[in-house]
Amino acid sequence: MKILLISDIHGSIEGLDACMAAAPSVDKVFNLGDIVGYGASPNEVVNKSRELGGLYVRGNHDKACSGVDSTDGFNMMAALAAYWTQKNLNAENLAWVKALPKGPVMARGVENVHCVHGSPLDEDEYIIIVRDAYEPLRQSTVPVTFFGHTHMQGGFAVENDQWATLRPGYQTKDKLENVELQLEANSKYLINPGSVGQPRDGDWRAAFAVFDTEKFIVTFYRVPYDVKTAQKKIMDAGLPDRLATRLTDGR
Repeated sequence: MKILLISDIHGSIEGLDACMAAAPSVDKVFNLGDIVGYGASPNEVVNKSRELGGLYVRGNHDKACSGVDSTDGFNMMAALAAYWTQKNLNAENLAWVKALPKGPVMARGVENVHCVHGSPLDEDEYIIIVRDAYEPLRQSTVPVTFFGHTHMQGGFAVENDQWATLRPGYQTKDKLENVELQLEANSKYLINPGSVGQPRDGDWRAAFAVFDTEKFIVTFYRVPYDVKTAQKKIMDAGLPDRLATRLTDGR
């Protein structure tokens, strides 16, 4: 079985369309949250996400944009974008985002896999460095947990107290590329497919991944997309300029 892993779309239909065009044929889709927030195409992205179906977990921006949670703790840009998104989502899509489930969510039909937004221990926790991964992996009862939230593609692994940070290495900065990661049977993993709509790992390209359950391989992808159109929509919507300009350098 092949599973498409997407996360942190953040209202970017340009990023999502580019990822879907580049993705191979898959059997399931796992959407790890933050479907909306920041970007200027929330309804288009929700419509597409609903059309794709599969497994969903909610992100912190999904909660804030739908009114499930407040914007306490958000910076000014994020809060303004959340208010704008809540105002611009249509009633049906707002209700759908509001009903997204809290992680971790077990994947039906896929053994020993959990899906979360932030961490298996706290849906809003950031796992950025290997120290952050220590307790979630130590307490994990499954070999593989897929997460998002950090907008950084890669992840972490542990086997017999040997810890590793996983970051795919790409050859270019502007082409479609993929990198395979062979998972090991005796290790436990936290795997982040990266951000579709707002990468923050220094690579502007949209990110996603595919998990092959039979080969036990995760393939990471980076995909060029129409950044200029995404930026123009953000500017035209009156959202903070920085939400547009940051897309160019992936920060």
